[in-house]
Amino acid sequence: MDLSVTELWTLAFVILTFGAYLYIGYTNRVRDTKGFFVAGQGVPPVFNGMATAADWMSAASFISMAGLISFMGYDGAVYLMGWTGGYVLLALLLAPYLRKFGKFTVPDFVGDRYYSQTARIVAAICAVFVSLTYVAGQMRGVGVVFSRFLGVSITGGVLIGMTVVAFFAVLGGMKGITWTQVAQYSVLIVAFLIPSVAISQKLTGNPIPQLSFTFSDITAKLNQIQVDLGFTEYTAPFQNKTQLDVLCITLALMVGTAGLPHVIVRFYTVPSVRAARYSAGWALLFIALLYTTAPALAAFARYNLIDSLHETPIEEARSMEWVSSWEATGLLGLDDKNGDGRLQLSPNAELNEIQIDRDIIVLSTPEVAGLAPWVIALVAAGGLAAALSTAAGLMLVISSSLSHDIYAKLIHPGASERERLFVGRVMIFLAVCVAGYFGIHPPGFVAEVVAFAFGLAAASFFPVILLGIFDKRTNREGAIAGMLVGIGFTSFYIIGNRFFGMDAFLFGISAQGIGTVGMLLNLVTTLVVSRWTPAPPLEVQEMVESVRVPRGAGEASAH
Repeated sequence: MDLSVTELWTLAFVILTFGAYLYIGYTNRVRDTKGFFVAGQGVPPVFNGMATAADWMSAASFISMAGLISFMGYDGAVYLMGWTGGYVLLALLLAPYLRKFGKFTVPDFVGDRYYSQTARIVAAICAVFVSLTYVAGQMRGVGVVFSRFLGVSITGGVLIGMTVVAFFAVLGGMKGITWTQVAQYSVLIVAFLIPSVAISQKLTGNPIPQLSFTFSDITAKLNQIQVDLGFTEYTAPFQNKTQLDVLCITLALMVGTAGLPHVIVRFYTVPSVRAARYSAGWALLFIALLYTTAPALAAFARYNLIDSLHETPIEEARSMEWVSSWEATGLLGLDDKNGDGRLQLSPNAELNEIQIDRDIIVLSTPEVAGLAPWVIALVAAGGLAAALSTAAGLMLVISSSLSHDIYAKLIHPGASERERLFVGRVMIFLAVCVAGYFGIHPPGFVAEVVAFAFGLAAASFFPVILLGIFDKRTNREGAIAGMLVGIGFTSFYIIGNRFFGMDAFLFGISAQGIGTVGMLLNLVTTLVVSRWTPAPPLEVQEMVESVRVPRGAGEASAH
């Protein structure tokens, strides 16, 4: 089948970028566990900041977040506030102290800080579950991009992504992943900014999206269009969610993000605590480039989609290349329900004739805006970079949890360096296979499970890490009880609400926000049980004190 100009450009970008990722992974292959799990703790702060940004900004950030804001308007900002706020919370409150603790993984920290193998196992299981949830979504994103822009089946696209990730992750471990993520960040941020700047200039005459979104009349126009079509104003707050629910969702996303193991482990890869602080600052700058642009792109996309499709003859719409291409993927649906031959967008589901999957907003916007084929292809390459960079980091978390925290610490403590490295690589390979399977055959409740993953991270890891650093009186009994209560309550609420029709009985708090309550229950349970049971051993209390001493921010912290 002949390829279009856009598909040829996409193929060129995919070959170029994937070749670079494979080359970087091969040249940074490792032969020891320190290089495999924490990149030898020798990554410079600015490059670790780029790698952290790429690791943290997954396909959800690149592909989905602007789509969510575009459809939800003001209320969609909960994702923007929660995810960015969570990174700030992690970078300023937790990361430097975790780096000084000097371990390889989050379960490593939990097991040693709470002198308990049970706590280590619970933390490792949570890390694997959260990571598998996320990585399945990344693989699915890879399949969707390949399906739309190269005509490859979703299954074929997932298999290609699995092969690339497995290659540089198995060979290079964290070292290979880190330097590959530096390249992937460069690709994804350029791919996000170029169309945003071009569309901003085209719609408002101002090439800076952040300024045009704030100071032009684009939002006023969009508000009026929304009202004319029967929707609420785009910028009207709390239309679909209560203020309490918005607060709980934002906080759950924040503390859930701050507890994500694949982001935390990035701060173990730098030489010192000072370097961890600097890399956190660099990462925040690199993340801000995308996150301050996303609300503007969301508004531009909403405006362009309505302008392009509403009241357009259905045959004329289907003659547009981007419409026919996305309709073929099943992610865009057109249905002339009233038979007048024209498409209408309506808040009433029975009257609405345009069905748009939120995940196609960023990928389709350059096409809708009529940008050059190479820009459209670059955005596709950016989406792949975002998905693969996060997938690689998640693979390493799964590998380290199973090989380092369970195999090397519990099953075979006397394992040699070579054995531990071999098991780590085998675990990555198996994790890639499992993630690929769920990417090809996603469960029908993937979106709900993402909320479950955030709730789980919020209700399990965050209180344990926070108290582990700042409260030396917290003991193993409290930590284990707190994790079990937090996980148990959050799991019950989300599963009941999402899958069994249970009402949101707790003040109307949704499943996405219930992790906040689970986190608070964990925190209170941990504190109360710790005070009712014996204090931690003296050496553990001294270790907690030493982690927080001011001189730890200097070169001594490298040891």
